[in-house]
Amino acid sequence: MPHYASGHLLSFIPSPSANGFHLGPLFIHVYGLMYVIGITLAIIITRRRWRAMGGNPELVGDVAIWAVPAGIIAARIYFDITTPADIPHHWWGVFAVWSGGLGIWGGIAGGAAAGIWRVRRAGASAGLFANAIAPALLVAQAVGRIGNYFNQELFGKPSTLPWALEISQQHRPAAYLAYSTFQPSFLYELIFDLALAAALVWLGHHRRIRPWGLFALYVTGYSAYRIFEESIRIDSSEHFLGLRLNFYVATVLTLISIAWFVRSQRRPDRPGLTAAASTSATPSDIGLAATDAEPGRDNAVVPEADGAVAPGSGPDH
Repeated sequence: MPHYASGHLLSFIPSPSANGFHLGPLFIHVYGLMYVIGITLAIIITRRRWRAMGGNPELVGDVAIWAVPAGIIAARIYFDITTPADIPHHWWGVFAVWSGGLGIWGGIAGGAAAGIWRVRRAGASAGLFANAIAPALLVAQAVGRIGNYFNQELFGKPSTLPWALEISQQHRPAAYLAYSTFQPSFLYELIFDLALAAALVWLGHHRRIRPWGLFALYVTGYSAYRIFEESIRIDSSEHFLGLRLNFYVATVLTLISIAWFVRSQRRPDRPGLTAAASTSATPSDIGLAATDAEPGRDNAVVPEADGAVAPGSGPDH
């Protein structure tokens, strides 16, 4: 039963009665479905942004073929290392991504490594591609949080707030069986991810952001948010000095990415930096000078100084 206060029943967010549905003989887990939808949206958004930068949108699909599996594998490895108590007690438990359990830090690291390799192999600018994909990653993460809602996971401390989340007893930590409504931290993160994505798009469109800048701000903003989130979450996690391990990871990454952003924006111009790929967009469409194109390269257009797009000419998707 939900909490009562002053004799009145508080409103709350109900949790779904099931975490999936049957499609013929198959059972579709909403958690996995949301990740598929999120990845699809990320690809669509990145294609539009990359094309607006003068890149070949086909490169996005090629990168996704490698980066998505690498990201999922690395995310699961990170989860298994940092949250061993939540691994199902079966031989296949370490692989059970359908039951939840993908560590975002591992996913970013694995996906970024594979993505950088493919972009550079195509002769394109990894820094510009990172700027294109940063808001799209946040959209994918936001959609993925809907899967956490259906799994009744990623919630915070007990709460009597009107928007508290009702959690069924079998999904509550042992120390919190007497409580029924909790902070919906999955919802907080969903809202924050979309807000940060919008802010990055705005900055890219109205400010001169050099390569890696938007991606560094993505890591900074998300990591800073996770410092807050780790302070309210009560799910199983490794602890160090009384604090969740991810609290320290988020703090360190926030500081490192701030320094990364400052350094990336202070680097001297490199006029030879390439964006990528042939495209049907014209130089006037994307704010590039026609004389900057290098038609002899299969994957090259030279943006304005150091690959930055001039204010008002950047992508707005």
